[in-house]
Amino acid sequence: MKGQVPESQALSLGAFLRSLRERQDPAAHGLVGGRRRTSGLRREELAQLCGLSATWYTWIEQGREVSVSPATLDRLARGLRLSRAERHYLFELSGKRDPDRADAGDDPPETMLDCVDLIDGPSYVLDRSWTARRWNAKAARLFAGWLDAGGELNLLRYIFLRPEARSLILDWAMRAQRVVAEFRAATTSHVDDIAVRSLVDDLNAASPDFARCWAAHTVLAREGGERTFKHPADGLLHYQQVSMSFAGWPDFRLTILMPMLDRRK
Repeated sequence: MKGQVPESQALSLGAFLRSLRERQDPAAHGLVGGRRRTSGLRREELAQLCGLSATWYTWIEQGREVSVSPATLDRLARGLRLSRAERHYLFELSGKRDPDRADAGDDPPETMLDCVDLIDGPSYVLDRSWTARRWNAKAARLFAGWLDAGGELNLLRYIFLRPEARSLILDWAMRAQRVVAEFRAATTSHVDDIAVRSLVDDLNAASPDFARCWAAHTVLAREGGERTFKHPADGLLHYQQVSMSFAGWPDFRLTILMPMLDRRK
């Protein structure tokens, strides 16, 4: 039936909504008093907040094949007070294209990728599956076991499968969890992409840490901020990370690490 969510997407949508509902603080929604056996909002409470039928919302969360309109998605997004990344993910899971997302082309021209060589700091370009497509010499020196090895170039495989990543990245567990949440949000519109699906399946099988992060259904917008590394030769290195998409090629992202002054000085 037109407008219905395919079964695999419907199950993912239900799991995502359940995860969001269980993370809600009832008091933040003006719901106080009474004992609760589980955390978060009850299904009927969320349905009431969103102006939906409790039975119909339950069907959505159970992964049934029901038609979900953009207006309903908007109510859910507002009722759950979703972030921009979470809202985008909700629409994509429901088979509704985010109107703010530009259509992607194929690959950027080589001259555009070559921009990393002009940047005075570790820099690299990732494609839609977060595989490095171009990087400069400083990035190769920083990311031992990833950009210097001439082998597997996928960022997630490096973080979760290479021992060098755990010793290089300070606060590895926190950073790894955030990277998975950012990857989930960034690749929602590519759920049928063979490379993306194969990557997720492989990592779920090979890394319990990745499987746990992926099962959390957390989504976050990809943001910059301070990054600290413990390099085997150069010691502690502090950077400010900036990440941006290429105009016309939103699935290709340039990441720049700008050196920060040593805070101990």
